[in-house]
Amino acid sequence: MEILERAEEWRDRYARWKQINEMRGDDVGEHYPWVKNRHAPFQPARRALPMLNLALFTSAGAYLDGTDPFDTSVFGGDASFREIPVEVGPEDLKWAARGYDPAAVLEDMNSQVPIARLKEFEGNGIIGQLNPVFWSLCGFVPNAARFTATALPQLVERVRRYEVQAALLVPASRLCHQTMSLVARAIEMAGIPTMTLAVSRETVERVRPPRAAYYPGEFGCVAGKPNWPEYQRRVLDEALRLVEPVDQPSVRNLVVALETEVEMGRGER
Repeated sequence: MEILERAEEWRDRYARWKQINEMRGDDVGEHYPWVKNRHAPFQPARRALPMLNLALFTSAGAYLDGTDPFDTSVFGGDASFREIPVEVGPEDLKWAARGYDPAAVLEDMNSQVPIARLKEFEGNGIIGQLNPVFWSLCGFVPNAARFTATALPQLVERVRRYEVQAALLVPASRLCHQTMSLVARAIEMAGIPTMTLAVSRETVERVRPPRAAYYPGEFGCVAGKPNWPEYQRRVLDEALRLVEPVDQPSVRNLVVALETEVEMGRGER
């Protein structure tokens, strides 16, 4: 099983696309060679969610204030990652936002980095433990092959060192869905079950992360609308509860949107 299938063929397509150089800002253009995998790795959850050490991965470009930011000027994307303690607050973080509008995450970091919600889940026994650090990437990475070859082996090694037993991945933009799906594939191949939140079904169906939970949400607040904790809890709870029962690679639909529409119609928030 490969993280990026037919990698050499993809590199050739990427090189041709790069020569065209049609990328304008955060738009990769219609000829970008989106990753297309045919198979997906899969690791069954061997323990119940309340017994697992859950790690969070975000592609919103979070980094600690006072440290080096992600380099958003690199054409192929910054393939590095940051390891950040979960005890940080919004005042401790800066954002290298590329590919998504950072308004929601600046208003409420839990819309993309749902640490507060996951701590609640730890407290009420939905998850066993929230891993003491989360991993942050700037997910706007057009050069998927370089990212797969350079960043993912190091990232998987760090995940193993923390004895992570399950992982939740939250992309921020459309291209982030590709990047985080590749991360999910690498982690799953290391024997750790994953769940990828998704608001771009087309992208995850192409890249094929092991498990994805889709709902028609918005880029920039994939973990739930800002300052709406009940909405965020619903998204995360429904997605995480799929980790154990899912028995094969798949994209599952969440029903959270239907409930939210009713609440919004009533003026609730």
